[in-house]
Amino acid sequence: MKRTALITGGARGIGREVALALGQAGHQVAVNYNSSSREAQTLVGELTERGIPALMVQGDVSRPEEAAEAVRRVQEEMGSVDILVNNAGISRDSLLVRTSDEDFARTMEVNMYGTFYCSRAVARQMTKNRWGRIINISSVVGLTGNVGQAAYSASKAAVFGFTRSLALELAGRSVTANAIAPGFIDTDMTRALDEEVRQEILNRIPLKRLGTAQEVARLVAFLASEDAGYMTGQTLVLDGGLSL
Repeated sequence: MKRTALITGGARGIGREVALALGQAGHQVAVNYNSSSREAQTLVGELTERGIPALMVQGDVSRPEEAAEAVRRVQEEMGSVDILVNNAGISRDSLLVRTSDEDFARTMEVNMYGTFYCSRAVARQMTKNRWGRIINISSVVGLTGNVGQAAYSASKAAVFGFTRSLALELAGRSVTANAIAPGFIDTDMTRALDEEVRQEILNRIPLKRLGTAQEVARLVAFLASEDAGYMTGQTLVLDGGLSL
């Protein structure tokens, strides 16, 4: 059955691959972006060329009115939001004593508040339809912590608790909520790392390689499918064994 998926922060990196995977699975795709308009336009063009209905939706999900408006527009143009992937996120890394109030607050606003605002905006329709999938992209750092990432770790750990509570609230209406905790994924951010730092990271990973955005996307596609209908409130760790 064709459903509609909204991916926040969907223009680049993991979000882009998630959009492609869900489109390939037969869903309509709405790509949310904040400032990456060129990348979003390119992605929507690719999806459309493949015969996948696709839509660009601009909005800063850390602002409640913009998150709600993005959801409203998708509902208006595509009929509903059946699958929500809360992928938008930022990292402003710094040692605790050097972390400003602004950087800590902004990290929480995007990573946690954005997840809350978008989930709240889709929940009413999902419960009314008695079907829905909310998939929150967190991080293994939310489980393990990391030096210089207190703000990021706190925001991603908060997503786990939010996901569990959401799952309990919505389960009676056949709406599931799950989280994914990726480890180090091969993206533009990790490719920009110094080679020595990159090698140090690889040495810490039992599988001795970085994950791929496609691997995260395939896990999202599974959680969005009927096959995952009996799974809710879970955090799936995809980190090559890093957190063991």
